[in-house]
Amino acid sequence: MTILALEIGPSRFAVGRISETEGTQQMRVIAPPTRDVWAACRDLLIEVAGNDRITAVGIGASGPIDMAAGIIASAAIPEWRTGFAIAAAVREVFPHCVVMLALDGACHAMAESNLGSTRGELDTLTVHVSARVTGGLTVGGLTVVGRTGNAGHIGHVLVPGFDDICECGGHGCLEAVAGGTAMVRWSRARGWGGSSESALIDAAEAGDPTALAALERAGTALGRAIVSVAAVLDVGLVVVGGTVADAGSALWSPLGRAISDRARLGFLSGLRVVRSELGEDAILVGAGLIAVAVKASSQ
Repeated sequence: MTILALEIGPSRFAVGRISETEGTQQMRVIAPPTRDVWAACRDLLIEVAGNDRITAVGIGASGPIDMAAGIIASAAIPEWRTGFAIAAAVREVFPHCVVMLALDGACHAMAESNLGSTRGELDTLTVHVSARVTGGLTVGGLTVVGRTGNAGHIGHVLVPGFDDICECGGHGCLEAVAGGTAMVRWSRARGWGGSSESALIDAAEAGDPTALAALERAGTALGRAIVSVAAVLDVGLVVVGGTVADAGSALWSPLGRAISDRARLGFLSGLRVVRSELGEDAILVGAGLIAVAVKASSQ
């Protein structure tokens, strides 16, 4: 019997396989297609499942989601922006399996709590910064999902000092400043010639002034948003992961300065912000952990 984990994000789709007898096995990753997203997900699932009997599938997806209904309505996936019933679609492929949909940030938080930087910590915030910005919360040692499954979606916290237009239709959202897609768009509008967040990070390392300015803005916005959320939730540890978190001092120095400048309340004085230990597979790992937990609870 085998469990599958599916990650659906703006910059990659991935499926991992967990055998109940042999542990974690193969993983397959592809770039998202521009159309027929479900066909790509279905083919990946079938390929990795092979001839095994699938007993559970955990899905970590870019939000917003409706966790109870198993629906993704992500602005990052235009084809599904009005809603796609992913859980029902997966059950058509594997009729007898348990399916659980969770926000990608919640999956990352679950992975960090069990295997990464927040092991043993009770109250934490996880921030995942790649093409988009998402996050997850651990309160009292448990990953919190909220009323609809979108708890911790820090990408749409409003950041003071910024008025960038967000794809959600708002102004000044963290994602509109610190998300990789937004940073590339901001930089290209100012003459930078690259086309990806990884190229932007490389350009910053090479000293390109526009790329450095984009990461300065992103780090500042991240620091301000983290302090705001930490002040509300009284968390002591924040983990930042995702591809943009690999930007080094160009991102982390302004992030640290923003936290030092804004964390003025006494109970925030011990706030720690650290890098994720799990790398780019954190969301997929968390989706697998959720699937294992849900399968165990259903037995």
